[in-house]
Amino acid sequence: MTTRIVRAFVLTLGIGTLAACASGPYEDTAVTQAETGHYGVLQDGDITLPPVDSQYLTEPNRRTEVSYNGTEAPGTIVVDPYAKFLYHVNGDGTAVRYPVAVGREGRGFKGRATIRRMEHWPGWTPTRNMLRREPEVYGPFAGGIPGGVASPLGARALYLYRGGRDTAFRIHGTNDMASIGNSSTAGCIRMFNQDVIELFDRTPMGTEVVVRTYDESVALEGEAMANRGVELPPTIVDPNVIYAAVEEQERKRAAQ
Repeated sequence: MTTRIVRAFVLTLGIGTLAACASGPYEDTAVTQAETGHYGVLQDGDITLPPVDSQYLTEPNRRTEVSYNGTEAPGTIVVDPYAKFLYHVNGDGTAVRYPVAVGREGRGFKGRATIRRMEHWPGWTPTRNMLRREPEVYGPFAGGIPGGVASPLGARALYLYRGGRDTAFRIHGTNDMASIGNSSTAGCIRMFNQDVIELFDRTPMGTEVVVRTYDESVALEGEAMANRGVELPPTIVDPNVIYAAVEEQERKRAAQ
């Protein structure tokens, strides 16, 4: 299970690949560091992440520290798949709140789990269920996509386990900036790449994750917030474009 192939691929190739190949600042964009705050250009190893356009950062769609009204212990990650928020609980009555996008699989998971695996720039392979359910979308990618600019899992992934078994529930990055704050037809919990990198760096292995139910979301966020966002339709992307980006990434890395 992972992010949807749809608009994520469009933005991955339209923005992410260009960012990875860029050698200087983003002089051709109107989005500045002052406008984006946490969401400006970010160098991550040999990959340059583009800024998040300010149109996707309208409140509450940006990282912020808030008063926390839940009961979870400090250090816990709390996912609200209905309000489209992820909280990292601090020890002083506050939490860092991140906006997220939620796929169908993300809405189907509830309760508690533990992070037992963490990856930088993870690769992605569609599951058998995805291939069976939507072969026209996922079939061309059955061989998988290596980690990097074209991977729908973005810059980082945190893998949740329960009872020692992989739940197939992921918290990960995305280049599909427009999806944050909304729902999609497939996938787990997606974050702006800048946010998932920051969360990754402050999250130790073994961190507990709590995923709220709809009733809990309504009680803690209010009914309107528990229903925020829209369902985004899928689109099909040319696999030749995706794998061309992978080849270009490998060529650049080999030349360094």
